[in-house]
Amino acid sequence: MSKLSTRVIGWQRRAGRNDLPWQNTRDAYRIWLSEIMLQQTQVSAVVPYYERFLRKFPDVLALARADVDEVMKLWAGLGYYARARNLHRAAQHIADLHGGVFPAGIEAIRSLPGVGRSTAAAIAAFAFGTRAAILDGNVKRVFARHFGVDGDVKSKAVEERLWRIAEEQLPASGIERYSQGLMDLGATVCTRRQPACHACPLAKTCLALAQGRVESLPGRGAKRTVPHRQTRMLVIVSNGQVMLEKRPPTGVWGGLWSLPEVRLEDDVAVILKARFGIVAGSPAALERVEHGFTHYSLSIFPLRISVARKPNLAAEPGISWVTAGAAATAALPAPVKRIIALSWGA
Repeated sequence: MSKLSTRVIGWQRRAGRNDLPWQNTRDAYRIWLSEIMLQQTQVSAVVPYYERFLRKFPDVLALARADVDEVMKLWAGLGYYARARNLHRAAQHIADLHGGVFPAGIEAIRSLPGVGRSTAAAIAAFAFGTRAAILDGNVKRVFARHFGVDGDVKSKAVEERLWRIAEEQLPASGIERYSQGLMDLGATVCTRRQPACHACPLAKTCLALAQGRVESLPGRGAKRTVPHRQTRMLVIVSNGQVMLEKRPPTGVWGGLWSLPEVRLEDDVAVILKARFGIVAGSPAALERVEHGFTHYSLSIFPLRISVARKPNLAAEPGISWVTAGAAATAALPAPVKRIIALSWGA
């Protein structure tokens, strides 16, 4: 067993996180669910979603049988919605190909939609005790600093080197506590900003600390200019209800209910008539809403449009009318909920 793994295991036992809802279990379904939810999302945000999700879908077959709209509704607000769609697809995959029993083999786990190499290794380690290396963003940071690995951690060459390190440091036993310890170190001690090096069990052998390079490692590529986009959303209101439209299954907010969306240059009156059969008076502009995605930022310019009668199209699939109260708990993107709330105060 490497000295690094010994120290990580000992530290995790003393100071790591040991009371999270998905710990102290070998239930692969619960572990898988937590690992997917934790992708690019902090523990504090995940816990309430995880607990609500389990109450509704206590096992993989319950999730597989669910309508995707139910899944998306419980996921609303957690972000990165492709995770929810993949989770549902993976549950159906397990039900169809594995008889509802979560597969134990790491390659079978990795074949599930939405599961990559590191996630598969974490699930296999925590659920089945499989000796497999993990390398999520937090662990990359720990290894890059401790071993003084230069270069952009997102580049293929650096990532391959980090994977080799991850494989070399695997302990002969105690894989569960070791894997959790690495995650805990990256999340609570070896953080991106203001790392607590004085509390780190690896401080004595950390090259970044010895060389005064903690702040500069891990390396990053050239800062990219984040594209900025603009769109318009229509808040079509009738008798205390707002009209929602279901988005296509892929793309941003895929499969979620949202407000009808048009381009800024579109003639709204023409769109309303052609798309919804609505003839309305002058729309009222609402406050602009800003929202950031991983790869771009978005400015939304909403318009509130009051109509006396709901159009006949409202009975068609993909169209729904809800009250403001129902919208607050519906499977809607967070900025859409903000816009609806703004429209009721307008």
